[in-house]
Amino acid sequence: MTNWNALYNRLRLAVPSLELRRDEPMSRHTSFKVGGPVPLMALPKNEDEVQQVLSTAVLEFGVRPFFMGRGTNLLVSDAGADLLVLKACDGLNRLELLPEGEWPGRRTILAGSGVSLARLAGFALDHGLTGLEFAQGIPGSVGGGVYMNAGAYGGELSQVVSSVSAVSLPTEEFAREYVNPRFSYRHSQFQEQGDFILRASFSLEEGDPAAIRAKMDDLARRRREKQPLEHPSAGSTFKRPAPVDGQPVYAAALIDQCGLKGLRVGGAQVSEKHAGFVVNTGGAACKDIVELMTQVRKRVFNETGVTLEPEVRYLGMEGEGWNF
Repeated sequence: MTNWNALYNRLRLAVPSLELRRDEPMSRHTSFKVGGPVPLMALPKNEDEVQQVLSTAVLEFGVRPFFMGRGTNLLVSDAGADLLVLKACDGLNRLELLPEGEWPGRRTILAGSGVSLARLAGFALDHGLTGLEFAQGIPGSVGGGVYMNAGAYGGELSQVVSSVSAVSLPTEEFAREYVNPRFSYRHSQFQEQGDFILRASFSLEEGDPAAIRAKMDDLARRRREKQPLEHPSAGSTFKRPAPVDGQPVYAAALIDQCGLKGLRVGGAQVSEKHAGFVVNTGGAACKDIVELMTQVRKRVFNETGVTLEPEVRYLGMEGEGWNF
């Protein structure tokens, strides 16, 4: 049983500049706008604070923090979670264009894990670099995006990430550099290792700024037309299923095919605009979203034989989890 008061006081002493919050509601930190409190949240402003938090929590108290970015792919229990949450968002915001390397026509951007993907994509545009246009509308951070290999409209971060700096647990004195890290669909090696991502490098081609802007504008228009951006959500609720008989299968199409658009549990609803999104229409609780996801999975499996797997991550009390 963690003595949260003792850990809080020790962190206050070890890292006086660190922002710490007690009994912090996770509804303030997730795009779903749901989730109960965690006993302690740390919001480091730089890499040194990250190292000190990890050293104190892990080595002195045996507490393994939960790492999060902007909470855009996270569903948190109504009861909260008995965890120290280490959030990289407003801090860890280093963003710079590195000097020209050995490859003509390519440049590298270095971005801290707290940088938003929208800001990263805009920075690339400002420097006439192409390859991140798809990321402009993804609401997450560099750290969370790399962790889950975020993507949209045929693009994935794995296509442009050249290296990642991360701290391994138990903590080490220095960050480890991973060159050409392993990625797969909505997965990275950092999920297996449980590392805290500090920063990432992105190798991009030089391009025509006007063409880059036009592509970003087109993708933004398509998002506004097709996605329920007016309601809180975590984006695509389910992963893309494996191909069936060699043909691609899409979760949204299957859900729509089963007539589930508009299906509602409490304040949670399968979007009538895009069946791949479960949205919070107002006042939804985590239990509403989980129950709705459960009903959708059962109906899709019963009618098509395809098992949908969540793309969102679940965080709850020990012993809690998905109802399926």
